[in-house]
Amino acid sequence: MQVRNRRAANWSLEAAPWSAKKACAHVLGRLHEWGYRETDVAAAGLTELLVRTAVADGGRRVSVHLADQNRQALIVALPHRPGLAAADTAVLPELTSLGAVSCGTDTADDGRRLWAVLDL
Repeated sequence: MQVRNRRAANWSLEAAPWSAKKACAHVLGRLHEWGYRETDVAAAGLTELLVRTAVADGGRRVSVHLADQNRQALIVALPHRPGLAAADTAVLPELTSLGAVSCGTDTADDGRRLWAVLDL
């Protein structure tokens, strides 16, 4: 995944039950470094759901990507499990209820991508 013309960070984690909490700590820490502290609850909720969903896809690792632009954050989780037939959209209403202003899922060669955009 490539992100250009904005600040970005990414982390690779083992696909394990504890990965969602660790991803939340990484995302909130970086958002704080960038000067964003007002949306901790929404950012943590979105990150946790994205990573839990990616872990449930059954890959060996999960990568989490974060970028900001124009007071919005993009949070992406990738399970790195190829062969998933179709994107599952069941998670989208829950992401919206947690504060995502935009969200999506699609399936690529390296597995399902799940993403959410949050106003900061």
